Amino acid sequence: MDDEDGYFGERIAARYDESLADMFEPGVVDAAAEVLAGLAGGGRTLELGTGTGRIALPLARRGIAVHGIDLSRAMVARLRAKPGGDAIGVMIGDFATAGADGTFTVAYLVFNTIMNLTNQAAQVACFRNVAAHLEPGGCFVIEVMIPDLRRLPAGQNVVPLHVSPTRWAFDVYDIANQTMSSNYVAVTGGRGEYTSTPFRYVWPAELDLMAQLAGLRLRERWDGWTREPFTSESRQHVSIWEKPASSTQRLQCRRIPRIGNFEGLLRVMMRKAHGEHFRTAAPLKADPSRRSSERKVGAITGLPRCSTVYSITSSARVSSAMPNLNQSINHARKKRTPR
Repeated sequence: MDDEDGYFGERIAARYDESLADMFEPGVVDAAAEVLAGLAGGGRTLELGTGTGRIALPLARRGIAVHGIDLSRAMVARLRAKPGGDAIGVMIGDFATAGADGTFTVAYLVFNTIMNLTNQAAQVACFRNVAAHLEPGGCFVIEVMIPDLRRLPAGQNVVPLHVSPTRWAFDVYDIANQTMSSNYVAVTGGRGEYTSTPFRYVWPAELDLMAQLAGLRLRERWDGWTREPFTSESRQHVSIWEKPASSTQRLQCRRIPRIGNFEGLLRVMMRKAHGEHFRTAAPLKADPSRRSSERKVGAITGLPRCSTVYSITSSARVSSAMPNLNQSINHARKKRTPR
């Protein structure tokens, strides 16, 4: 590959929209734009591999601020020539490593573009680059095919896509290296033209691990933009990973409730109800029956079990303490924020 625009130079850019006319249909484009606009809210979005603006322009028309990164000047020139295209800021560079100004609510990679990064290291770097650009709570969205290995004939590595007297299209898989290429042969006026583009296919579970390495976590996975369930028969998926809230917020979530806080709450409530009749017994040694009862208490309250045993000399007053105790426990549970 000698072209500075990568595999999407002038020759490809000139006929890109026409060759993929079905992907530019309003029903296809609007479904993706609606999901992305909903995730963005009023925030900024970052498209990796902006191309000729298939998604960026409809998203911008919905009032969403769109920024992009793309390696191909030829593709971006087509974007600029379209109405509204000059309002979309695009950084020319490799989206696995190139930076953009500011942070974003949503970053997205659509139509198999993650596979344009042809080695695993670059795909991992892309996730880390996105994570660095996302605001806390922001989302990274990828639309990508499921590798079509089940369509491979036994003992072969080629999947035909199109065959006609003047055009052939087929994918070639290198299973050992988890790569593939899409190949096209066209005959026009008695002359043939051959184009081959390499990709690295990637599985959903591998993407999840890349996200985890970048500090992101899976939020949703669908069969497509209309949110059908993802199943073992799905041939593509739309996945959404999110950047967790700030580290301070995560620590607060993990600290609530603390065992000591729960013991203190229990002690105060019981003393309030029983006064001098309430006392703290000495900690007990390991007792299977005690551990079993504590597990039951934990399951009921949703709070950690205590390490201290409380005894009451006036059992008749236990019932009077329970309403206040239950009210306090419920109040504590409502304040907890799930991880």
